[in-house]
Amino acid sequence: MINRRTLLAAAASVPTLALSQSGKEKLKYLQIGIGHPHANKFEVYQASGDWEVVGLVEEDPELQKKAKASELYSDVPLMTLEEGLNVKGLAAVGVETEIRDLLSYAEKAIDAGVSIHLDKPAGDSFEHYQRIMKKADDAGLIVQMGYMYRFNPAIRLLHRMLDAGWLGEVFETHAVMSKVMSPESRAVIDEFSGGTMFELGCHIIDLTVGVLGKPDRIVPYSKRVLDSAEDSLQDNMLAVFEYTKATATVRSTAVEVDGFSRRHFAVCGTEGTCHIQPLDRPSMTLSLSKERKFSGEETVYKKGRQEIKFEPPYQRYVGDAADFAATIRGEKENSYPSSHDLAVQDTVLKASEM
Repeated sequence: MINRRTLLAAAASVPTLALSQSGKEKLKYLQIGIGHPHANKFEVYQASGDWEVVGLVEEDPELQKKAKASELYSDVPLMTLEEGLNVKGLAAVGVETEIRDLLSYAEKAIDAGVSIHLDKPAGDSFEHYQRIMKKADDAGLIVQMGYMYRFNPAIRLLHRMLDAGWLGEVFETHAVMSKVMSPESRAVIDEFSGGTMFELGCHIIDLTVGVLGKPDRIVPYSKRVLDSAEDSLQDNMLAVFEYTKATATVRSTAVEVDGFSRRHFAVCGTEGTCHIQPLDRPSMTLSLSKERKFSGEETVYKKGRQEIKFEPPYQRYVGDAADFAATIRGEKENSYPSSHDLAVQDTVLKASEM
């Protein structure tokens, strides 16, 4: 990755327009909040050739102190919300506050006429989220959700295979998203009754809905492994999704040792099975009923079982930032329109018993 200070110095040397390597004007990006666990994606936008990071807004006094002391945020001005939303030519806002505040800041940005990258999950009020999405659609603005596996190369390849019909009719998916959470992390999530399914499982619910659509019926199972008076977190959760011809399982816990290595997504169809594990450094096991090949490409995917590796290592949010820029510029349609995101959020809340 290009050194952040070098990148900013180079951008500052252009007195009129900040230009990307492609010669296009960079898009101005503002981040609101640092309280979200994934707020450090800030560095992806700092290093991106498509974006010019113009500032940071943090209204919580304690988090503001943290931002001022952080090397990550030291090179950008700390702004008030009014200053940030009124930056001339602002193209997008990244909403990275604590979960409880995500929707309120998202709506303020949309009301200011700016597209947003909204981190997950999209709050605990479906009605509020619906209102924001309608406002964005009516204004022609983009809401990109921060589900971190959407532009994972293995997931992109899976969708190409599905679009080409290689797996036949999908009858089953299963997914796991777990880790061991510290007492501090558990306390943050424990603010919401939905437990690990709400905060962690939402990522793989996004993947499941992306393959099978919104389920006809959801059966949630919420359990607690660690039990104390100070901790009421639902930390062992499973949801079963029912479809006309398919079933899906989604599992998320806060107590699995080395849970990152077992994070996976499997899709089974009548003509093939695709199993991606681990999700964070993807490797794919693909089994096909017959040899397959994409039109115009040389790579042959043989009949039977094969292992597919992805290099260089996948870096979260790089693909998201590039896709967001291309969509705002009008170079492509939104990869995940509001209809998908609303279906995901409805499913997340039901699977979390919220």
